[in-house]
Formats: sequence, C-alpha cells, structure tokens
Amino acid sequence: MKIAMVGTGYIGLVTGTCFAETGNDVVCIDIDKKKIAGLKNNVLPIYEPALAELVERNQRAGRLTFSTNLGEAIRDRTLIFIGVGTPQSESGSADLTAVWAVVDEIRESATNSKIVVVKSTVPVGTNAKVAERLNQGTIRHRTASNPEFLKEGCAVDDFMKPDRVVVGTRQPEVAEILQELHHPFIRTGHRFLTMSPESAEMTKYAANCCLATKISFINEMANLCERLGADIHDVRQGIGYDARIGFQFLHPGVGYGGSCFPKDVSAMIALSTEVGVPSQIMQAVHQVNETQKGVLFDKLIELLDGDLVEKTVAVWGLAFKPCTDDVREAPSLVLIRQLLDAGAAVRVFDPEALENVRKIFGDRLTYCDRAYGTTEGADALAVVTEWKEFHNPDFELLRRLMARPIIADGRNLYDPAQMAELGFTYASIGRATAAPTPAAAAIQSI
Repeated sequence: MKIAMVGTGYIGLVTGTCFAETGNDVVCIDIDKKKIAGLKNNVLPIYEPALAELVERNQRAGRLTFSTNLGEAIRDRTLIFIGVGTPQSESGSADLTAVWAVVDEIRESATNSKIVVVKSTVPVGTNAKVAERLNQGTIRHRTASNPEFLKEGCAVDDFMKPDRVVVGTRQPEVAEILQELHHPFIRTGHRFLTMSPESAEMTKYAANCCLATKISFINEMANLCERLGADIHDVRQGIGYDARIGFQFLHPGVGYGGSCFPKDVSAMIALSTEVGVPSQIMQAVHQVNETQKGVLFDKLIELLDGDLVEKTVAVWGLAFKPCTDDVREAPSLVLIRQLLDAGAAVRVFDPEALENVRKIFGDRLTYCDRAYGTTEGADALAVVTEWKEFHNPDFELLRRLMARPIIADGRNLYDPAQMAELGFTYASIGRATAAPTPAAAAIQSI
C-alpha cells in the first residue's frame, strides 16, 4: 500500500518505518526541515533500539522516504496516518493544534478521496470532529481511529508483535483495509479489534490510565511498607503471583514519566471534569506520582544528615525509563532541581539522555561520559533509571571512589543485606534502610 505518515516523533517514525519493513511504500512527513534532512541521512531525532537499522534499510530499498511538503507527499496516497504530538495544555487537556493543522492541510491539498487515520492520542470525540472538518470541502474523505500502544525502549518490537490492534471506524470497508495492512503483524493470532471511533479513543486513555494506576498503587504500598516495617519486595511477590493482578507495572520506584502517562492521566482528569463525571481515582494517581518523585530527595536529605550544601551527589540515569533518551516528565529532573536548590553539586550520567538534560540545565551540572566518573569524591549516589549496566556495578570500586559509601536506589536494583556487607549505607523504595555491618564498618575505619 502507498501510505503517508504525518509526524516523525515516536509514533510516526516507528509506525511508518515498520509499515515500510513489511513492503509498503511509505512517506513520512514533518514540518521540521532539520529533522527531515537528518532522517534522509539516517540521523534519527530519537533513540529507540533497532529503529536506526530499519530506517536505513528501508530507505536504501526505496520503501521509506521523507518530506516536508504534505500536499505533494499525499497526492498519490490513499491512506494518511496522523501521528503528530498532542501535548498537555495549561488546562491539562490535550492540545490538538497540530492535529487540526494537519487536517486542514489535507482538506485543502487533497485532490481525491483519502482515508485519514488518527494515530495520535486524542480526546474521545475527536475522530468525529476530524471527519466533519475534513468534509467541509467538495471531496468526501473517510476516517478511522487507530491508537498506538507502543512502549518507548521497545517500540519496534511492540509494533511488530502487538498484543492487539484497535481500529475505530463506522465504515466496514475502512476496517478491512486496515486489517489487511496490519495482517503481517497479527497473522500469528493477535487480535484485530474493530469498534466505534469513540471506543477506540477511550481505549487508549483507559489503557494508559490503568497502567499509571498500577504504578502509583505499588508506590503507595511501598511507602506504607517502609513505615510499617514490611518489605515491598515480599509484598509484590505475594500479590503478583495472583493471576488477577500480575507483575507488570508493579515495580516500586520514583514515579512514572515520559510523554504518555503524565499527559494522558491529566487529559482524562480534564475530560471527565468537563463532562461532569470527576475522576477521583485519576486525581489520586496523579497526586501520588507527583509526591513519589520527591521520595529519593527526602532519602538523600536523611542519609546526608539533613544538609546538602556543598555535598556532591552522583545521579545514575536521566531518561524516564531505560532504552530511550526521552526525559519528558522524568523523575530525574525533579531530583536534580531539588538537589541544586539545596546547594548540592550534581554529577550525572546516562547512556543516551545526557544531551537532552544538558539542554535543560546547561553548565549547572557536571556531565560524565561514564557511570563511575560521577562517583569520584561523591557523598552519595542516586540511582534513578534502571539501565542494565547499573544492575551489577563494581561495588568495591564504587566504595573507593566515593567520599562516603551512600546509595539511594530509586529502582531497588540491589539487595539491602549484600549492600550492608559491602559497607554501604543503602536506602531503597519500600524496604528498610541498610547500614554497614560491624565487620564492613571496621574495615572502612582502618
């Protein structure tokens, strides 16, 4: 099929490239000339595992092209996907400015009937408004909603092996075309679900809000465990093996971030308030998450005797999750701001997100090109993102490098008992703080 993908962010670039990988002729369109120029030279604006190789291969094969000219690019295309950003507005609702700009340009540029598929995350009822706006001219266009369920860091794999594909349309022939397009990804039995556009739009929000709820729930339980002397690791196992609950998204930590959960929870709160059905659960989920982002700072204050002035804190992990360079709404940003405000010197490392953080903080931080470099002379280490390379560090080297052997682990990567044996004061989420054992303390004092 000949496909146009409008938007080259996570949604558009991954979707367009994966469609090209299965033999379709895809043009990806963006108004950002610099981004498109980079993509034509296989320079990606985002880090996503396996994506660069796919972009290069499909460009070389002629199945994937890039353009800044929407009118020209869609001329011979029947299927047009809209994958532009819908950021959170000041009111908390989704800002659809980019969506409407694309819809208006399609209406004004199209010379024949198109199928316009909204892949961006949009409020319930948007697809109906898109259809109305598209069809204000003389040419009749058909529409559908096709929400994405991609996780940053494994988006390519998620697209290639989806749990389900959701399509919202009232036109059976459109559903058939989209089912044919997705056939290579669902041929092993994954579900293709057809429903109304409103149900498809709501499915996207409901899915993200449910996952965000699980994260806030386990974080609230972790905080209770600390106060009551329980261990969240044991509790998580005790509930996770219940098939009705499961383990996914039940990892205690320092809160969720990224481009989806925060804005989608806020959008759901705004939408529910607008229609007179206040979402008390989502309001609580949001508040728990905002509070949780400050937990690691509170632990560092306690571990460093209530004073961070002229203390040096190393921070491992800046992206909101591993395998991405995305720092939008990242818990690390909250921690860094708190540390700086408290008078601490901050040394940071992340395998992919250093430059994105540099754009925010400039020369207020020390940026290190290796993890151990952050810990030289540090009074404490904060682990914020669970990159795999942080799971098994050389603890003896860490102890030698650090001015004080203190670790505040926001992802529960290490075993408290082992850390005590190694001579660290170790705080994590939902577990008791571990102090160096007498033997380890004696060795440190020599």
